[in-house]
This record gives sequence, C-alpha cells and structure tokens, in this order.
Amino acid sequence: MQIRTFPVEKAAQTKIHQVNLDQPTFGKFFTDHMFVADYRNGQWQNPRIVPFQRLSLHPATSALHYGQSIFEGLKAFHHRPTGRPALFRVEDNWRRMNRSAQRMCMPELPRELFVDAIYEWLSVDADWVPKGEGTSLYIRPFMFAADEYVGIRPSETYQYIIFGSPAGPYYPAPIPIRFEFKYSRACEGGTGAAKAAGNYGGSLYPAQLAMEEGYRQLIWTDACRHQIIEESGTMNIFFVIDGRVITPSIRRGTILEGITRDSVIQLLRHRNITVEERDITVDEVVDGLESGRLTEVFGTGTAASVAFISGIGYRDKHYDLPELSEEESIARQMKKLLEGIKYGTEADPFGWVTIVE
Repeated sequence: MQIRTFPVEKAAQTKIHQVNLDQPTFGKFFTDHMFVADYRNGQWQNPRIVPFQRLSLHPATSALHYGQSIFEGLKAFHHRPTGRPALFRVEDNWRRMNRSAQRMCMPELPRELFVDAIYEWLSVDADWVPKGEGTSLYIRPFMFAADEYVGIRPSETYQYIIFGSPAGPYYPAPIPIRFEFKYSRACEGGTGAAKAAGNYGGSLYPAQLAMEEGYRQLIWTDACRHQIIEESGTMNIFFVIDGRVITPSIRRGTILEGITRDSVIQLLRHRNITVEERDITVDEVVDGLESGRLTEVFGTGTAASVAFISGIGYRDKHYDLPELSEEESIARQMKKLLEGIKYGTEADPFGWVTIVE
C-alpha cells in the first residue's frame, strides 16, 4: 500500500516522561506532534507534521461564532503479536468525517489527508501508544471554519488538525443512566448524525442535571414525543430482551452511526446471536425492566468501547440491572472479543485492524 509522506518538524524534546503510560488519564496529556493542513482558495494545502502547540485565533474566527466545527475519534492500540501500533477501522472514520463535513457545509477530506496523515503522524509518535490492558492512544482529527469574518455564511477557509492523547478506560466501572424527557439531543432533519461540536455542547446541561441526581449519562428520546429511544450520551445503546439484542435504528438520522456500534452488530451476527436494528420505545424498555425480561443494557463508542450499565432511572423510579458473569453477559463477551481483535489476541474475521509500520 502506497502511503503519502508529509514534511515533519520534530519537537525539540519529548514530553513522554511526564505521563504514566501504564495508567493514562483520558484526555489530559497529548503527544509530541500534530498534523495540520489548511483549506484556502478551494483546495487543501500545506499539509505538515509539527510539534504539538497552541493555536492563535482571530477574535472573529468563524467557528467560534457560527459553529462550523466537526471531529472524529478513533484509537491506536499496542498490537501484541507485532509490537506495533494498530488502527481500528480507520477508513470508516474517514468516511464518517466526510459525511459530517457534507452536512455542515464544509470541504471533504481526501483519503491521504485523513488515513495517510494518521499513519505518518502515528509513526512519528508511536512511542506514545500505551501497552497496558485497556489502554490506547485516542486520536482526534478535527476541522473548523477559519474565516476572520462576522457574517452567517459557510466559511471559505478551514483548518484541519490531528492530535493524540494516551487513554485509559473511559468508564472503568458500570454506570447508572436515566431517561431524558425534557431536553432533546437532535431531531429529524437536524445534525444528530454528524459529529458536529454543537451536538455535544447542547447535551452538557441536561447531562449535568442527571449527574446531580446520581446518574452518569442520559438515555436520549425523540424530540417530538419523547417515546422512541435514540442514544445514551457519549454512546449508542443496546438492550437485551428475551435473549434478543435490540439497538435503535439509525434510519431517522437523529443518532450517530457509531463504528463500534456497527462492529458489535457484525460480531453478534457472526456468532449467530439475534440482533435487531429498529425503533424501541421507552414503554418497551420499562416493561422489560419490570417483568425481568430485560436482562442487560450496554453502550458502545470509540471512547467507551463497550460500557456496562448498572441501572436505569425512569421518572421517580430506579431499576437495578443484574450483575451477570461473562458466560451470561453478551456485553462482556462482546467487549472481550472486540478488545482482543484490537490488540491482536483474537482473530480479526473482518479485516478491521491495520498495523502501522
């Protein structure tokens, strides 16, 4: 495979000694370098790898006022058999980034500025990939409108950056979540399916209210009647009812088309476990909780991987979920298998992992 290379300006000294790579804190420390490219005069130009550094922005920078800002999230893992960094489904992140760009009226990225750039940047900062169980290098590509102009129109200039942060587990223990019936994350025809910055900014206040009640995340419901389940905070969500795995459909365009979600769906079907992608209502879930037919709930996402749910809040009630063994728990089986594929300790039947040489 031919990979494009880019100019590299090496950092004068590394910061890696400042980080405990055995137990990294998620999102707190950053690697020595970042990739940068600029969009000017209708084309991407000046791609380069430079030392990690602060940005200098004009007060009228368009993204700060009108929200043209999108991002992706993916991870590099220490591949046990080769000792090299391994990327998981990087091509799918590139395609999703471009879907977000299209929805937010931003320029799409050619493959070389996403996939090749990550390969090249990661080869420079390969020592930052942690080796411990449950650890990874979280990779954040993002793009923002860079016009120095106050006026509501698509920007004519953009900046695109890739940086990384060594990470431990996002949710190290099972978490309680609750239904949200007042606030909405997205609506049909909106930007819910894009990884747009504003989607996350708008979710912070209701999530904070839930945390004050003892819940770590929300179960978002549809914006019209608050009856159809969508996703859970930073994750897509799965329910196990009568032994069948059910996850909300992405067809209405109100939830993110999660890459981990799709991976789990494919692995479930590969193991002949029934999985349904369809609308699922609040009433169906509450009935399952009260009858005992709902045995397990879990979330999926790049940061969260497979996250276990300990209980669900519904109005003034709270339902604890049973603690299941690995043999009983579909979520635990999926997490073990998915993490094994990423680290190279399990077979990769779908060719999802790419080794960075």
